Formats: sequence, C-alpha cells, structure tokens
Amino acid sequence: MSARSILITGCSSGIGEACAHGMRARGWRVFASCRKQADCDRLIAAGFESPRLDYADEDSIRAAVDEVLAATGGTLDALFNNGAFALPGAVEDLPTEGLRSIFETNFFGWHTLTRAVIPVMRTQGHGRIVQCSSVLGMVTIPWRGAYSATKFALEGLTDSLRLEMHGTGLHICLIEPGPVTSKIRVNSIPHFERWIDWEASPRAEQYRGSLLKRLYESSGPDRFELGPEAVLKRLIHACEATRPRARYYVTTPTYLAGMLRRLLPTALLDRVMGAG
Repeated sequence: MSARSILITGCSSGIGEACAHGMRARGWRVFASCRKQADCDRLIAAGFESPRLDYADEDSIRAAVDEVLAATGGTLDALFNNGAFALPGAVEDLPTEGLRSIFETNFFGWHTLTRAVIPVMRTQGHGRIVQCSSVLGMVTIPWRGAYSATKFALEGLTDSLRLEMHGTGLHICLIEPGPVTSKIRVNSIPHFERWIDWEASPRAEQYRGSLLKRLYESSGPDRFELGPEAVLKRLIHACEATRPRARYYVTTPTYLAGMLRRLLPTALLDRVMGAG
C-alpha cells in the first residue's frame, strides 16, 4: 500500500514545520507547503515535497492542489490548514482593509483550499480535514480582535462543515492551541506597522504601556507555553484515530478558557479576559 498523504500549510516554521517532520516520521507522505518559495526550497532540500501555497493567492492554492494530486495519482488522505498571521491592535484603530487582509489569509484562503480537496475526498470515500484554530477562537482578549475574528469565523464554518459531512467518510476536526512556541509575534510586526497608526490613536499611551512592549520585546516563553510538538500529538490523533474528536484542546489556557466560557456569565468573563 502507498503511504497515506497529507497536505500541511504554513510549514516554514513553528507548528507547521514540526507537524511536517512528525507526520513524516510516522510514515505519512507529507506535502509541506509554504507561502515563500525560499522556504519551500529549504524543505525540498530536507527531503519534503513542498508546493508553494499562498492563502491570499487563489491561483497558488489551485496550483498546489494540482501538484499534490498529480504526485499521488489523484488522492489525498488529510489536509491540515495551519498557515495564518496575527494583526494586533485595538479594533477602533483597525482599518477595514486591514481586516480584509487578515481574513483573506486566515479564513477565505482556508475555505478555498478546503473546497478544492473535498471533491477528492468525497470521491475516494474518506478524508480528514483538520483546522488549526486557537484559544482565541473560543474567547478573546484586548488587542487581538482581528485575529480572534478570523478564528471565531473559522470555528463556526468548521462546525457547520462537520455536520454537513456526517456520513460521507470525511471527518472534520478543530485543534485549539493556546500559547505554543512559534514566530507569530515576530511575524505580526510588519502587519501591525502597515495597518495600525498607533501614534494617532486615542489609545497611544496604552500602546506604549502594553502592546508595544509585548510586540517588540522578547520576554521569553509565555506562562504555560508548550512546544509545537503538543499540536503534533493532536494532529496524529485527528488523522489516525478511527473516531477522531471534533475538538482538540492544547495547553492549560485552552482548557481553562473552555471551562470559563461555559461557567461564567459574560460580564464576569469580560473581567477575567480583560485583565489579560
């Protein structure tokens, strides 16, 4: 039998890269995609098949899917939607075009790719679609409105897709990490600088006192932070278990957020999350 195949996005670093190596070690044929060709070339040198895939470019999505299917003879066992970026800043300072930009990558591109692989999986009678959401798709905190909005939207769309795919042989799963080691903070800086005019904001002093330090100064691992291998563990179960779960929590803050969302009234939850 040929190896099971999986397409993983956002493999240049962090969760995607760790999952690509981990799934290959388990015998999967891994297509480790990246947005930049230079990162793809690095992974190809490491022995991966690495199609270039930019969620903000529909042509690249379709070309990547075509490349994968040409290599496998028209099959794909699993898709792990993972690539995303953050755009920190107060909601009132967030231009609508900035919000459109993050949705294009974190949400619409995922939808385009997911729709491209569903017919393949439907025809073969099986498949796993795993979405890397976030604790910020369950609850939100100040300064993270744009990112949370994409993850809340993803959660709703994925829940609907899971219900609609019941009985088709396709399993749809969400992985919901909390703090996991990655480059998302550093990678968010260009987006912040492009879209947020914080010096003209009525919140300028709040930016100076909190967000700017958090964004530009590395203070070491967050409390409860885990390595990306913690996400790999959930991905393995989602892709290999006979009955995968609808949701996989990763890190203590995710479990805590899930509990607080169920138990606390909104006003009290606001106080907890607003305090950071």
